[in-house]
Amino acid sequence: MSNSSGAGAAPFPFVHSFLTQAWWALLLRGLLSIGFGVLVFTLPKHTLLGLVLFYGAYAIVDGLFSIGGAFRSGASGRIWLILSGLISIIAGLAAMAWPGLTAVVFVWIIAFWSVVRGFAEIFMAVRLRKEISNEWVLILAGLVSVLFGIALFSSPVFGVVVIMWMIGAWAVLFGVLFVILAFKVRSARKRIS
Repeated sequence: MSNSSGAGAAPFPFVHSFLTQAWWALLLRGLLSIGFGVLVFTLPKHTLLGLVLFYGAYAIVDGLFSIGGAFRSGASGRIWLILSGLISIIAGLAAMAWPGLTAVVFVWIIAFWSVVRGFAEIFMAVRLRKEISNEWVLILAGLVSVLFGIALFSSPVFGVVVIMWMIGAWAVLFGVLFVILAFKVRSARKRIS
């Protein structure tokens, strides 16, 4: 009988809080990623050092948003958001601490970050599949990250320009998917309320 009161919130209590409070964090992460990608495309003559610093700043801010979203949601499942955020922050700090990294090491850092984060997002989407519709967008974002990371691992000696274009394309695509997800989550929030 309490199914019409709806509040009996689903098996994952963090989902209701996530849907009602954190959709904007997904939107900001998506816009930040798109902005980073656009910078990479519009500054093609930028040095590797500049790209490393841009990446470091982006990864740190993205990680902080992920961790912030985790603490705004409930206890169950937030470990994956925290893990994703910590991986981003560690990768960003490593890039900032050693900006003179060679292209290959820099590519490996991005590849590792993309693969681990992609798997975390796929796992989160599977956990949310009964709570939100269109979880495929988060799965697709995770798959894009995993495939991007694998591509970088398999060919780390691409030229810097090619790496920059790949990073820019990945950031824009990932950002667009997160913006779509944010609006889908916002729609789900309205249905729950």
